[in-house]
Amino acid sequence: MPLPAQAVDDTPVCPIGATVGATVAAIAQRLPGVRQRRKAARPQELLEAALGLFVEKGLAATRTEDVARLAGVSKGTLYLYYPSKDALFKAVVHTYLAQVIAVGTEMADKFDGPASELLPLLAHTWWTQVGSSKAAALMILIMSEASAFPDLAQYYVDEVVAPSHALLARVVQRGIDRGEFRPMDVTSVVQALIAPAQFLVLYRQCTAVCAANPVPLDPERFMQTQIELLLRGLEVRPQA
Repeated sequence: MPLPAQAVDDTPVCPIGATVGATVAAIAQRLPGVRQRRKAARPQELLEAALGLFVEKGLAATRTEDVARLAGVSKGTLYLYYPSKDALFKAVVHTYLAQVIAVGTEMADKFDGPASELLPLLAHTWWTQVGSSKAAALMILIMSEASAFPDLAQYYVDEVVAPSHALLARVVQRGIDRGEFRPMDVTSVVQALIAPAQFLVLYRQCTAVCAANPVPLDPERFMQTQIELLLRGLEVRPQA
């Protein structure tokens, strides 16, 4: 006796149902607008990857293929933007350090208040943009590997050290010219202003790896104290 025919569900089963999200995402990546935005973001992604590896491994040990891999691109793509490791490092220094100095220079150009107020403002800008960030370790990197990379050390001096000294010298000289600060050797004053920032970076880098630090340091309070001490030394003293 033949068995009764069973109803068959002939509704087609969509083979991509479980992966529709991934498919849509893949299609979106091929759209011109998405590709353009992705391409525009690529240089910054490469710089972020390079900064992390330079700080972690050092200049000598960082390989461009590792930077490309971390950024999710091929080595060939990296070379389209930065043709060598030296060029990549220079771009990192320019983006994370030199551009901050340029911002400080613009602030100084537009600031018409007392120099004693501008110096703390510049110090705060440096701390928030550089000192408290991963980029602060670039100074230590240059110090430790300068002998092996003299051209990059020179680039750092030309693009970071000299402009930052020039900026602070302008502010100090402005204070002297306006009668806020007593006449002093401007170069020595600038070095006195920079030294605490260098110490802060070194101290934080050294103690960051310690399990315990019996002498903790509050960066904001430290910077404020150093600025106050320096301003007290610079201010015009009343005649007795």
